[in-house]
This record gives sequence, C-alpha cells and structure tokens, in this order.
Amino acid sequence: MFDSLAEQMKADQRRESTTRDRALLYTVVAILSVALFAGLYFVVRLAS
Repeated sequence: MFDSLAEQMKADQRRESTTRDRALLYTVVAILSVALFAGLYFVVRLAS
C-alpha cells in the first residue's frame, strides 16, 4: 500500500509544471490569440 502511495507521489512531482512552463504556455496562447483575432479582423475588413 505504501509503496504505491510513494510511487504516486513521485509521479505527481514529475508532472508538476514550473513557473517557467506556465509562463511559456500563457505567452504562446496569448500570441496565438492575437494572431487569430488579427487574421479574422483583416479577413472581415477585406470582405467588406
């Protein structure tokens, strides 16, 4: 029982994201969001 708990705790520690990982993820999401909305804006502007 305790062996499996210890193994689970080790697996959980390996899966934890660092502050750098989260910042990188948020930055990528923000850049993609801006690019998507800018693309939509230009497409709508060209269509009208």
